[in-house]
Amino acid sequence: MTDLVIRPLGAGEEALFDALPDPLPQLRQIGYADGLAGGGYRPGNTWIAVRAGRVVGRAAWLHLPGAVGDPWLERFDLAADAEVGAALLRAAHEAFGGPLVYHAAAPPYWRRRPEVRAVLRAPMAAARLAGLVERDERLRCSWTGTPLPASSGRYTFRPATGPAEVAALVARVDRPEVLTGKETALAVAGVDLATDPLAWLTGPATEWRIALDGGEPVGLVGTAGEACFPLIGYLGLLDEGVRGDLLAEAVRALAGAGAREVVADVDAHRVATVAELERTGFRRLRSRIRFTPG
Repeated sequence: MTDLVIRPLGAGEEALFDALPDPLPQLRQIGYADGLAGGGYRPGNTWIAVRAGRVVGRAAWLHLPGAVGDPWLERFDLAADAEVGAALLRAAHEAFGGPLVYHAAAPPYWRRRPEVRAVLRAPMAAARLAGLVERDERLRCSWTGTPLPASSGRYTFRPATGPAEVAALVARVDRPEVLTGKETALAVAGVDLATDPLAWLTGPATEWRIALDGGEPVGLVGTAGEACFPLIGYLGLLDEGVRGDLLAEAVRALAGAGAREVVADVDAHRVATVAELERTGFRRLRSRIRFTPG
């Protein structure tokens, strides 16, 4: 690797990032130029590996304006072997003062697709060589107008009475089913979306929907129609039987307010929740595999 140069981008060199063709163009991702315009990407937080005048690796850490947490690695692509990628990450980590989280984005069902696995193999191996450990995987799913399944008729729904009711029910939910943008909430505002969703989903608490069985709350859902896109931010259950009806109720409310697409993030290992999202008409948009310092 004696002819390899690893360095951050300098001011005015932003176009070098796109000198490496996008290896997974089917992924919906923020373009680098758009990220620069929004302030999340910065040349000093973007590193490249250059060999014989050609960019063979690129890594862009995202740090949204006003964020209280550390940057995280959002884009990492290689046209070289894993050792080159590991050298790039080590150099950047040293400059950052230590290793940082990496969210590796992948198309849906990537493990079943040999051509996608071939693209991801080197970056993921590089992350491991650089001391990062694979932890978990989250799916982003999208509803785009598919007819909703019929209600079971077992449950009724009403708006939350206010923040106190939402907080009291959240405290009773052990593990929320859906948490959309939890990584961003933690990195930007230091908010744990699972335990304090109202600190991040800042719309009126009365927009939350409560599911009732015989007058008793059995679940709640918080949506956001005015975020960067309409989303199901929080879905918590006290009775697993309400999962499907509550999901459909959330989508129905957002669609009634004009949403043409609704997104939801779910842990990949939550098989029942993923299946219910798909039954409700959601389709997978991407996976994000989280690597953290070991």
